[in-house]
This record gives sequence, C-alpha cells and structure tokens, in this order.
Amino acid sequence: MTRPLRADARRNRDKVLAAAVRAFATDGADVSLEAIAKAAGVGIGTLYRHFPTRDALVAAAYQHELDRIVGAVPELLAAGPPDAALRAWMDRYVTYMSTKRDLGDALRALIASGGNPFAHSRERLVGALAELIGAGVAAGTIRDDMPPLDVLVGLGGITGSADPAQASRLLDLLMDGLRHGTSRPAGPPGGS
Repeated sequence: MTRPLRADARRNRDKVLAAAVRAFATDGADVSLEAIAKAAGVGIGTLYRHFPTRDALVAAAYQHELDRIVGAVPELLAAGPPDAALRAWMDRYVTYMSTKRDLGDALRALIASGGNPFAHSRERLVGALAELIGAGVAAGTIRDDMPPLDVLVGLGGITGSADPAQASRLLDLLMDGLRHGTSRPAGPPGGS
C-alpha cells in the first residue's frame, strides 16, 4: 500500500510536474532532467525519488494535466450553475488539449518505448462531462439527449483552432446547442 505524500513532498512533486510540462513543451522531449529539476527548484535526487525514469516523468506530467481537468468538475459545479460550470470546463479543456499538443514529442517518445499514457483518458473525460451534463439536465439548463461522448468529440474539433477567439466562439456555439429547450429540426433539410 502506498502511503500518502507529506505536504512538502507533494509540493515538490507538483513543482517538478509543472516544470516538466513547461520544459517538454518548450525544449522538447530531450530536455535534460537536470534542467527540469533546476526549473522546479529541487535537486535531481528529488526528481528521481518521485520519477525514476524519463518515461515515468512524462507519463506523470500528462496524468497530472488530466487529473487537473477531471478534478475541476466538483469545484466548478460548486461555484455556479451547471451550464456555467460546463462552459468553464470547456475552456479548461481547450487549455488541456493545448498542453497535450505541447507535450506531443515527449508523449510520442513514451508511446514508442511501450508506454500508454492515454489508457483511461477518454473514459475519465467522458465521466467528467457526464457529471457536468447530468447536473445541467437535472437543473433543466442542458438538454437530455446529448451523449457525453458526442460532446467530447465536438470539443475535439474545436480544440484544433489555433485562434483563441475562434475557439471561444465555437464553444459558445456548442453550448447554445446543449442548452435545454433548443429547437431541433425534425429531420434533414429539404424534408427527405
């Protein structure tokens, strides 16, 4: 059984993960672990104590970002109405996908070495969306006929936009489609 980390050890671990995300994004997959430790303000021994290999660090850095977006759901739901929470989560999702793209080389190197950092990502993201959508349905602000996976696929298309203003407009458009009571056409245009 793994013991929970002491508060100072957890802070050091989090500093290393944040520094790793920045370093892999800016300097690529081959950035030295010493440079990451220095950027985090910890010794190399501290880095290796938490992450014994480069692959372990890359996997943990990605997992940390995934944990942050999935873990934001309760906080967002507590902060306001469910539809506002869903829209705020969508903004965070765009940031998460941008970070994932920034980690691309490091993640590809991890996959090439046999790792699979994405093993449960989709399920966790769909679960987060299901909770947000479910809260909106219960509040009567989100329609009840939209599967969370469909919303995730829609978000995936939006995150491809390099223009933040365009991405924001597209997220607003997606939210308009998710709002309860939206008129939906009975069939394809032209009536066939």
